[in-house]
Amino acid sequence: MSTTDERLRVEYVTDPAAAMSQLAAADRFGEYVMYERPGVWIFAADPIGGVELDAHELRVAWGGQTTVSAWTGRPAAVLDRALGMLPLGERKAYGWIGFEFCAWALDATAHVDARTTLAHLMIPRLEVVIDESGVRITGASEREVADIREIIAASQLSPLPEPQPIDIRLDPTGYQDRVATAVGEIRSGRYQKVILSRKVELPFLVDVPATYRLGRTNNTPARSFLLRLGGLEAAGFSPELVASVDDERVVTTEPLAGTRAFGFGGTADLAARADLLSDPKEIVEHAISVQTSFAEIAAVAEPDTTAVSDFMAVRERGSVQHLASTVRGRLAADRSSWDALEVLFPSVTASGIPKQAGVDSVFRNDGAARGLYSGAVLQVSASGSMEATLVLRAVYQNSDGAWLRAGAGIVGQSRPEREFEETCEKLGSVAPYVVKA
Repeated sequence: MSTTDERLRVEYVTDPAAAMSQLAAADRFGEYVMYERPGVWIFAADPIGGVELDAHELRVAWGGQTTVSAWTGRPAAVLDRALGMLPLGERKAYGWIGFEFCAWALDATAHVDARTTLAHLMIPRLEVVIDESGVRITGASEREVADIREIIAASQLSPLPEPQPIDIRLDPTGYQDRVATAVGEIRSGRYQKVILSRKVELPFLVDVPATYRLGRTNNTPARSFLLRLGGLEAAGFSPELVASVDDERVVTTEPLAGTRAFGFGGTADLAARADLLSDPKEIVEHAISVQTSFAEIAAVAEPDTTAVSDFMAVRERGSVQHLASTVRGRLAADRSSWDALEVLFPSVTASGIPKQAGVDSVFRNDGAARGLYSGAVLQVSASGSMEATLVLRAVYQNSDGAWLRAGAGIVGQSRPEREFEETCEKLGSVAPYVVKA
């Protein structure tokens, strides 16, 4: 049964993040993916089908039946074919892809454990969309519509949750030593740049929906997400797109590289901005990231349509500010949105340059599988449009516990102590807002 609720008007939803958090916390709708893009918040829940891709097998579920098979080739093409075989109609797919998804395109499969999940997409029965026109509910019974209205209305009056303090400076991963190793490899000519990260284990379980609400109140992301899917919970405040392909087949990516702290007041923030714009290390890091993104889009775009705009603008993203640019091109007629995602993934600002050598360095020097960190949360339509947002500035939780993760871009001029400070600055976008379960 499908119901559209035209009665719940926008005046009920002055705080969409609270509404989305409460819908997730209500635990009424099974697994879900919440995705925010500019001006639109989508809560997609109760899967009626899905596609899961592990390093060794493909599982496709529909109509209560699951088909399991081996697969060969590239993960992007496998997912494209699998979704194309499902009777989606007007439905969208939502889900995530992990960092290890890139290994097949970049000849790095030897680093990936056979049990690694590469992607998990689901097709929801229920969608709740909040935008400037109000709230639209599809796929719900009349009783569910009434319940959803009550949950959203109550959410607008609920107080913000209280966070749990976290010490983000503890580092059992030897981050500065790993940075020094990478700097040596870069100076020896093995590659130009790599993004190395460190994991911060949390000593308690997390209320992920509450953390999302508090974190979203205190962040300025390009996109945000909240999900519970396949045993993984996560909430994040993405600073950039990995890739989008719109209905006009325009491909966009938004490389961010170059970082300074933000949020210490007007004078301090302006001084950090000026330092960012004049630091040769940060400028080089950003310029080579834009150059790589341009070449990647040009490889799947119509000739002479790829262009850069807003070059080296400064964008504030929560506790940090970045150098940012936008790269666009028109997708070639013989290419799909999955082709665009494959060539742009993983984001150059979360892997390295050249990308193949940078990814190899990540697998060797990052210390553990990344999983969702520096992967993407995405929505895909049957018409071929797609958005894939970069997973950074996030909290993660599964049956083994909860954690944060942050990284920094390492180039030949990098100093290990400064790169460690950059990870602390980035963790500042999430750590102060983590709510204990």
